This record gives sequence, structure tokens and C-alpha cells, in this order.
Amino acid sequence: MTTFYLANTGESLDIDIHQLVIAGWAGRVQAAIDEHIEELKAIGVTPPSATPLFYRVAANQLTTAPTIQVLGGQTSGEVEVVLIGSTEGTLVGIGSDHTDREAEAWSVAHSKQVCAKPVGAQVWRLDQVIDHWDDLQMASYATIDGEEALYQEGPVTGLLHPAELLKRFGLDKPELAPGQAMLCGTLPVIGELRPADAFRMVLKDPVTGLELQHRYDIQTLPVIA
Repeated sequence: MTTFYLANTGESLDIDIHQLVIAGWAGRVQAAIDEHIEELKAIGVTPPSATPLFYRVAANQLTTAPTIQVLGGQTSGEVEVVLIGSTEGTLVGIGSDHTDREAEAWSVAHSKQVCAKPVGAQVWRLDQVIDHWDDLQMASYATIDGEEALYQEGPVTGLLHPAELLKRFGLDKPELAPGQAMLCGTLPVIGELRPADAFRMVLKDPVTGLELQHRYDIQTLPVIA
């Protein structure tokens, strides 16, 4: 059971996440998809067979914990909007598709499974932002050697609108069933993909002036042969 809090009221919602989906290659503009594909091809990742692709990940990988543990030093985060189905309707949060880049070179699906997926505990209701969805802005910051630097930044217009994304997932309307969660795609990084000691994600709503944030530390475990 994961507890989320509505950012504007503080109301808590306990949700039993039983299905976790990662929407990969979910860009709205083909040029942006191609940029991300080239970004990953540079580290040996095979291009996708179609876009978007919906990767299934073990539901217990979703976590609101402030720290995750990873194996080896070749992992990195990606800021993503998160949609979460609840009995109170679909919620919007911010999260990270933390991924093992070494494993990604031989299996994207496997690489997504081996790392936890950190998400923020504070959320909005989707119906409160969907009418001005394209105004939302995402950013991420990576802390490396004690210095935090901007890692990703851009509008959600680079990614499929929730109505279109969930339509391609096979749903008639932009609404997830209680217990379903989906990470909805990421933005190109500034510079190169690189590991960090901590990762911070931000989702801003300039219409209301509100924002969601989540920061997590990354503890790297040694690889013992």
C-alpha cells in the first residue's frame, strides 16, 4: 500500500498499486522521439519496434522512499509525469524511470525492471489540470560530486497528451483503474546520460503557480563477481 497526498488539501489516499507501466518512446513530436533514440543508441540501445511501447514493471518497484539502492554505477534517472488510478479518480504525480544503462544495451525491458521507480507522495487530481495540460513544465536536477545541475527541462508538450497516450494503451478515456500506475515518458537530457548521487524532479503548473517535487538519493551497491 502506498500513501499519496493531494497537494492542495493534504487529503491522504492509500492505494494498492498492482500494475505499473512505463510508457517508452512516448514523444508527441517524431523529431523528439528520434533525438531520444539517438541518445540511447549512443550507449548501445537497440531502437524500438514501435512508438510508444508500454513496458510492464513489477508493481512493487514503485516507491516514495527518499533513497533507492542500485547495483553498479551505470544507472540514471529520468523525470516523468506519473498517472495513478485511485477510487477518487486519476491522479497526477512526478517520478523517475530510474534505469540500468548497462542492462539497457541488451534489453530495455530488463533494464527498467531492475531499478526502483521513485515517485513523489504529493499529487494533483488529473481533472484539475487536464484542461490546461500543455502549460505544465517538467525539470530534473542531478547531484554529482556534491553539485546539483539541471539535467532535463521542458514542457509536457514534448510528450503525448494523457488522453492520446491512454487511448494508445487501449483505454476509451484518460482514466486509469484504481491500482494502475503509468510513467508517461521523458525529455532529452542536457549533455550526456550520466549517473548521479541524487536526483530531483519537478512538475510545475504555471496556471495555478503550484508545483510537485520529489528528491531521492542513490546508493550504489558493489558488483561482486
